[in-house]
Amino acid sequence: MTERDTLDLLLREFGRELPEHSASFREVMEREMASLELPLEEAVAWLLENARVRPGFHELATTHRPLIVSSSFEETIRPILERECVDLEVVANRVDARPDGWRVLWRDDAVCAECGDVCKRSALPEPPFAYAGDGWSDHCAALAAARVFARDGLARHLERQGVPYERFEDLHDVARALA
Repeated sequence: MTERDTLDLLLREFGRELPEHSASFREVMEREMASLELPLEEAVAWLLENARVRPGFHELATTHRPLIVSSSFEETIRPILERECVDLEVVANRVDARPDGWRVLWRDDAVCAECGDVCKRSALPEPPFAYAGDGWSDHCAALAAARVFARDGLARHLERQGVPYERFEDLHDVARALA
């Protein structure tokens, strides 16, 4: 939905550098979010000033009414949708933004039978569906789609796995391909 992942933006601006090591998505997300200690209202205000929707978002939203399935938080997604005057269904985690570090309130904290971690797969609609993504949290969900649009980290992952996908630069590309 956005040009840059909003959680990455927040972590770069307000989080702490964390040592890299191999861990599950859940462990990484919880550790990263715990490094954010600012009030949610400040984070949202900063995102509203700094986060930009990806070109083509309005066209895709109007034409196809996509379901937004995110590992981010409803509390940070909905204000951006409101700013853009777009009303879409959102399936995302929630956050408890504490002064001693944010806590992830997992939408579904069950371990996925496919990937063995918490993931977006349980939030997906019944197949067939198309999926567009760009990051780590998209790895498992993309494998369930009949048609995958990928860029950045998701595209690299799918290439390593030998999984076909359609590359996209912006959401105009996705809207045109689905037309």
